[in-house]
Order: sequence, then structure tokens, then C-alpha cells
Amino acid sequence: MTPFAERLKSPLTKQPITILQVNLGKRCNLACTHCHVDASPQRTEEMSDIIVDRVIQLIHAFPQIHTVDLTGGAPELLNGFKPILEATVAEGKQAIVRSNLTIYFVPGYADIPAYCAQHRARIVASLPCYLADNVDKMRGKGTFDASIQALQWLNRLGYGIDPNLQIDLVYNPPIPTSTDFRLTPDRVALERDYKAFLKAHFDICFNQLLPITNLPIGRTKFQLEHQQLYQPYLQFLESHHNPDTVSHLMCRNQLSIDYLGNIYDCDFNQMANLPSLTPTGELLTIDRLLAAGTLDAIGKVQTQDYCYGCTAGSGSSCGGALV
Repeated sequence: MTPFAERLKSPLTKQPITILQVNLGKRCNLACTHCHVDASPQRTEEMSDIIVDRVIQLIHAFPQIHTVDLTGGAPELLNGFKPILEATVAEGKQAIVRSNLTIYFVPGYADIPAYCAQHRARIVASLPCYLADNVDKMRGKGTFDASIQALQWLNRLGYGIDPNLQIDLVYNPPIPTSTDFRLTPDRVALERDYKAFLKAHFDICFNQLLPITNLPIGRTKFQLEHQQLYQPYLQFLESHHNPDTVSHLMCRNQLSIDYLGNIYDCDFNQMANLPSLTPTGELLTIDRLLAAGTLDAIGKVQTQDYCYGCTAGSGSSCGGALV
């Protein structure tokens, strides 16, 4: 393979930071087969009150931030979820909640849909297929039915209907089991199919479909290695590299914060333990950003070969296709 950094015409540099993606921890009520975070009910890692306070300081200190993207694990389960969301909304910024939807049926969390609606949080919900068998294979038995009930619940609150209440769905392709690799389908056609099926069968509405490529990290990497498909899959992604996606990569205007307060260029680098560096080679933390008085302390984005997953075909990011 050609290393990703060598494939680019110039170094991948940071642009002004406008998005904070905050990973509150790795505890989740599900253990999905494609989870790059390797989250599960058995994980205990979550953000401390001290780091929560530091994140809130960042939100208050930098007007250039327009979006705070809360993820996990299941972010609704984790310490800091409500304080950080409320600080985001109080500053007039957009709050994104990345939800697995089934969390609403865990005892103690039934207030979350109404809470998100009250604060006009944008919900980005995982529904890797609109067919029950495929979803249950990826996420566990019964998750499709629970997800459908959750989406109907959100629709009743106005999500997908009220223009101020946005609900987007995330499509993930199945993890390959042979060398018959495929990129995510065309977003427009797939979104049309999702909307038609969910409306006809369940009377569900949503705003956008975000197709996201499975990067070979976490459980996806484990399964590919188990089937001796890891290197062939990387080569497949490289062979579909699209240079037009590079200027739109999410790592360029985003910082990813882990539950310990360390800084990464993106969530994928966070899970691969590839931290952000200052131009002088120092590891970045929230405290260093606050002390420096700037979010724009990174010169060059850290890359690895799995970055081809974000530039293959139409590209892929936490916001879906890039081009």
C-alpha cells in the first residue's frame, strides 16, 4: 500500500476549529458488532466531573465553536451529558446527540427524548439498515423493534417534522465476510429507500440519511483480522481513494476530546490512540488549549492508512458522505 500521507498532494493541515466532538466514555447498553469504540455494558470508562468542567470552559471560551457533538458509548448514559449539552445550548451553539435509540427504554432514561426536544438538540441516530434482521445481527436481538418505537416516539415530539427538531439516521454497511467489498451506496437513492420504507411500514419521518463507511478500527478491525480480510479491505479502500474528498475531511475543522481530556484530530484517531500534536510535537490536552487561549494549536493532522476509509468513493465522515 501507499501510505495515506504519501498519497496526498500536500500535508493534511488543520483549518479553524468549529466543531468539538466529545466522547463521554465507553459505557453503552449495546455491544454492536461494528462499533469502532468497542463500547459495551461491561465498559466503565466515563468522563470525570473535572474534565466535564474543562469541556464547558472550552464551550464558553471560544465563540468560533458552532457545534458540540456528544458521543460515547451511549452519551445519554454517561457523566456530563446534560451539563455539557445545556452549556452548549446556552451559548447558542448546536448540540448533537449521537444516540442508539434503544437507550430510551433503559430504566431511568425515558426522559431523554423530551429533554432533547426541550433543548432542540439534533439527534443523529444509528439505524444501520431499514430491515429488522440486518439491524439485529449488527446490534443485538430486538434492537430494530426498539429503534422503531423510539423513532415513532421522537416523531410524536416533533422530530423530523418541526424544522427546529432534526433527526438524522446513520447507515453502516455490514462488515465484509469475503473479498466482495463494497462502498456505501449512493446517499440520495439510499435515503429515498429508507424514507419510503419507514414511512410506509411505520409512519416514521426523518430528515437526512448519513452513510458512514466502516473504518477498520475497534471491533470492525478485529472481525476483519479474524477473517484475514484486514489488509485486503485497506487495499480496497486505497484503490477507491477520491482526492476530491480531502478538502472536506472532518478532521480538518474538528477536535475530538476523550473522557480523560486528551485531544485528537477525529474520533477514529481517538480510538486508534493517535493523539493530536502541536507544531513542536507536544501532546494536546484540554488544559493546554485553555492555557494557550486558542483552539487552533495544531498544524498537521495525524494520519494512518485507515484514513482511506474517509476518502474512498464519495467520502465518509460523522456527517455522512463528503462529495
